[in-house]
Amino acid sequence: MVTQHGIKYAVNLITTHFGDLVAKVCECLLRKGPLTLQAIVRFTQLTSSQVKNSLLVLIQHNCVQAFILEQPGEDVNGAKINTQYIALFNNIIHRWRFPKFLTIVSQKLDKQCVELLEALLLHGRLTLKQMSDRAKSGQNEGDDVILDAVREAFLKLLNAHFIERCPASEPVLTKPTDEEASARRRGPKSAKILEEKETLEQRVIEAAAPSEALRFLLVSQTEPAAEGGKDDSNSSSMIPGEKRKHDALESDAECGGTDEHLVLWRANFEEYIRCLRHKACIENVRARLDDGAVIVLGAMLEATRSAEKKVKTENSVPLSLNSIYEEVIKSEEGRNITFDRVRASLVQLSCPPFVKAVNESYSIDFKKIIELAQNEEVESIVLKRYGRDAYRMFRLLSNTSRLLETDKIADTTFVEKKDTPRILYKLWKDDYLQMEKLQLTGVRQSQFLLWKVNKNTLWENVLDEMFHAALNLSQRVAYEMEQEKELLNLPEDKRVNRLRKVRLLLESSQMKLDDAIMLFHDF
Repeated sequence: MVTQHGIKYAVNLITTHFGDLVAKVCECLLRKGPLTLQAIVRFTQLTSSQVKNSLLVLIQHNCVQAFILEQPGEDVNGAKINTQYIALFNNIIHRWRFPKFLTIVSQKLDKQCVELLEALLLHGRLTLKQMSDRAKSGQNEGDDVILDAVREAFLKLLNAHFIERCPASEPVLTKPTDEEASARRRGPKSAKILEEKETLEQRVIEAAAPSEALRFLLVSQTEPAAEGGKDDSNSSSMIPGEKRKHDALESDAECGGTDEHLVLWRANFEEYIRCLRHKACIENVRARLDDGAVIVLGAMLEATRSAEKKVKTENSVPLSLNSIYEEVIKSEEGRNITFDRVRASLVQLSCPPFVKAVNESYSIDFKKIIELAQNEEVESIVLKRYGRDAYRMFRLLSNTSRLLETDKIADTTFVEKKDTPRILYKLWKDDYLQMEKLQLTGVRQSQFLLWKVNKNTLWENVLDEMFHAALNLSQRVAYEMEQEKELLNLPEDKRVNRLRKVRLLLESSQMKLDDAIMLFHDF
């Protein structure tokens, strides 16, 4: 879901990090969609060299993906090959979340891992050799000690799936055939244009992604292995429980994967967003239930994390009661919980249905948890903007999810009937409600107004407002940094205190706002 203010916010981030020239190319791709180099030059009116350099910067920092769109040729002998470039909106806005990613690693791993991840976030993508050289340039210890420390930290990040191999530079996509295109046109009409763009972006990402056998695999050969034997110097990191496949290793060797100078690595944004999603689920449950239920939910999240194939998973894999208890007692706080307490906590979690129980197996209902959090976020906005009467009416319509007549809303929420139409009209005017008119004909004609909450449309509007607010905050931060020059004439203590207060306030607001954006956009 990419909104207009979302595009402006993404362009502002790129401008802050890479300057106006790169931002102009990025904005062109965000607004126009996938384009060839020649088309970007034409739309931006920049030189070919400027566009190429800007694209290289964006690709280096994982904000743009190149791909080849293979189209059927006019003659029978060949096909047209066009290299196109597509902006990755999610990766662009993830740049603001780098401090959150570093915090996650600092809580789970050690300082060396944090420093290694910081280098990857700063440079976009690096080889293991480049990471080692960077570490050696900043320390005075022996080379062997530094290399061992870097490799150890690298493997920890790889085993935790916090880093991954970079995608293919130019994956090949085949243009849909006439039959596929006509089938897509016969699909649902709602948000058709948006879905087509997202489908193309997803196709590009999937085509470029390395296979699961290679994505988290490191193969390093320092000396040739004996013929028919095994090289003990090989280091490997694979998905837990996944067997190394011979054909994957052959493919890796063919593309130079065993050479630490060639294989590029980057931060795995998907894993960090998954961690933040799990944290949001835990905090949402913490606000409703006791600590025991929170501990049990956290244990279930940890046990099923490796089985999640995508971030927006609606339900976790089912777990037995014994498996849940086994995971609970792995943590220090969980060792104080008895088996019966775990069972009681699962009953708590089933109402509201945060956890589904089927045949003594339990699975987390991510969709329900996120929906409740989204509802509460929008309800809090309505309460602050329009008052408690509007909040009660909006909450009623949101929970019923059907059309209600004006008088029915007034009677149910105990709001004065003379005030109800005015409040409902205000919510409708600001796109928080959907209104329909019902005309009754007969001896006496009458008209009724019916109201409901269209969550799909409303969520998109709310997200656009959030991106707008995030853009304003970013611009305010830039303004404060410009004003810092004027504060140089003040006494140092006053200047430092004022700057610290302003910075902390703005950063805190940005962090909270970004949490809300992730709730509607990423989770």
